[in-house]
Amino acid sequence: MRIGLSGGAATTDRMVEQAVQAEADGFSSLWYASAIGGDPLVHMAVAGRATSRIELGTSVLQTYPCHPLLQANRVAATVNAAGRSIALGIGPSHQPVVEGAYGISYAHPGRHTEEYLRILAAALRGEAVNFAGDDFRVNSGGRGVKPEHPVPLLVAALGPRLLRVAGEVADGVILWMANGRAVETHVVPRLTTAAAGAGRRVVVGLPVAVHDDAAEARQAAAEQFSLYGQLPNYRRILDIGGADGPADAAIVGDETSVAAQIRGLFDAGATDVWAAVFPVGADRSASRARSRQLLAELAAD
Repeated sequence: MRIGLSGGAATTDRMVEQAVQAEADGFSSLWYASAIGGDPLVHMAVAGRATSRIELGTSVLQTYPCHPLLQANRVAATVNAAGRSIALGIGPSHQPVVEGAYGISYAHPGRHTEEYLRILAAALRGEAVNFAGDDFRVNSGGRGVKPEHPVPLLVAALGPRLLRVAGEVADGVILWMANGRAVETHVVPRLTTAAAGAGRRVVVGLPVAVHDDAAEARQAAAEQFSLYGQLPNYRRILDIGGADGPADAAIVGDETSVAAQIRGLFDAGATDVWAAVFPVGADRSASRARSRQLLAELAAD
């Protein structure tokens, strides 16, 4: 099974050690949030030089603060410095962040992201980009940096429009808070239709904790992931999955139960599972180690 983990640590050296260990343990990928270390691409370039098989990806870089041509150049520079491919997960973030922190209008996130992705995808292929849309007007003249290795482009697509765009333009989707029901009934059908039968990746990210007391684990998830139940984009996908909140979407239970739930995600259409391991109980290290051990065993299947 293709099973990955969340990436990120306090220092670049620690992130390199983390990537080397995850590769040795058989995990398929590490996924880095946009705020990791100030800029995850910097640390991914360094970690990429110390590893060879494990996929390093972003989950996700925000579109609004970075022009698509600049984003393409940044990613190409990262790939070329690492000497190998990275996966680019990208998305529009959320209104409280974009308008509240950056002071940028979030009036048309669907339109903005569609135009952004069409420009970005062409630039990552090394093409000259001439584009005239409502939000972007671009004439690159072929002056961009071309990545020396392929860059799988994944979209943080939860709604119908971005699922269509992901199927038409990108290599797939990277999801957060979409449970098996949401993946099977909402994400995969729309993505497959838009892709016209071409294969697309479905990276499903969810909190994971192996713990004998499932109720205690769900309470811990409720406390640690409460923010995601308040953001409209995640609230909608939770509703589609029939989940009252992040605690209901989390994968928790003993080894047998968690393994069954993860296999259920693949049965629902996931190609990859990104496990955001979280601690339960007083011994946080032991809790994380137990979850990681099971995930490593599943990754070896």
